[in-house]
Amino acid sequence: MTPFLTAIFLLGLSSGATAANFSPVFEWNELDFNWPSEASRTTALKDGTFKPENIDPRFMAVHGSRIFLSLDDTYGGIPVTLGSLPTSGASSAPPKLTPFPSWDMHGKEGDCDKLERTKGLEVDSVGRLWVLDSGGDDCYAKIWTIDLNNNDHTKIIHRFPVRRLMQDLVLDETPDGTFAYISQGIEQNVVVFSLERNQSWIVKTPEIEVFSIALSPKKDQEPRQLYLSKWYSKELYSISVAALRNGAGTENPRLIGKWTADPYRMLLNNQGTMFTALLRQNYISSWNTSQPFAEQRFHEVAGLNSGLPFTFALDQSGTLWMTVFDNKKKPRYRLLKAAVSEQSLMASPDAANAAEYGVKGRKLIDSSVFFVFLLAVAIL
Repeated sequence: MTPFLTAIFLLGLSSGATAANFSPVFEWNELDFNWPSEASRTTALKDGTFKPENIDPRFMAVHGSRIFLSLDDTYGGIPVTLGSLPTSGASSAPPKLTPFPSWDMHGKEGDCDKLERTKGLEVDSVGRLWVLDSGGDDCYAKIWTIDLNNNDHTKIIHRFPVRRLMQDLVLDETPDGTFAYISQGIEQNVVVFSLERNQSWIVKTPEIEVFSIALSPKKDQEPRQLYLSKWYSKELYSISVAALRNGAGTENPRLIGKWTADPYRMLLNNQGTMFTALLRQNYISSWNTSQPFAEQRFHEVAGLNSGLPFTFALDQSGTLWMTVFDNKKKPRYRLLKAAVSEQSLMASPDAANAAEYGVKGRKLIDSSVFFVFLLAVAIL
């Protein structure tokens, strides 16, 4: 490698994203619930309404000392699809899932005023957990809010005129109110919900079946973007949120790039780094959205065997939480965490902190460039 190329290579290492050091929190060979009684658990095992081998975490949110998980119910045997875990335990034994907000809030098929099939989760800036509920054969999909700072007060804030076609959501808090942008998994559109108006509408995305979504952070002078992944595709797209808020009937997403595999979960932090989980892959990738698209390997789990192995969330203090699911080996479930300093979008830094971050960032980059320049001169 020539001295010039060596210098450029080192500069890339100094300014690129680095992998985080994840530490284990809990491990489980089998997940279970905190049941009302042992007799109720035994009955559920016998009649097939509880099959612990089918528990599969799909979406995550974190607030304070609690982690919230949406559980997939594709294969049945899942008595509740929303549970909580503590972020730490008093004993070495891994905790059981607590049905959230309670057993009573999870209904049987056709009970439209109870939680049925929970999907995307997000906590807003005032501590409300937003829960996307895909409904069922007899019930429309809906959005719930659970006030985590007010005794977990729970209410339905909107019902959609569709059944079982909801996938993921992100929240956009603006001076004009709060909007939720929602993917339907295999539909060529984005669903938009306005909290203040209690209205929802559809913005069509021709030829793009929107599966997973992520929202860019708020930045001065930069229009906010909604990133879209296409169903069973490596392609990543973006669309302006202004078009979504305004209720435009049709919008054509812009192609950004291609991942190494099909993305099924995406997350952006408040500095613009995107984390992406990829179908049937044992690693998570990242991309600095302030730069041209370039996928980087962020975290890898050797020997992992699962179609959808990861789900993750950022908390308000800059910790990235992640579950790892393995179909074949034990422990089948792991909860990991890593300090990444960047926070969730709902905990964006204030102007003073942002300015300080900018000054420090510029000094770091300037120092890196100067170091590489001196190294190149020495090599020459």
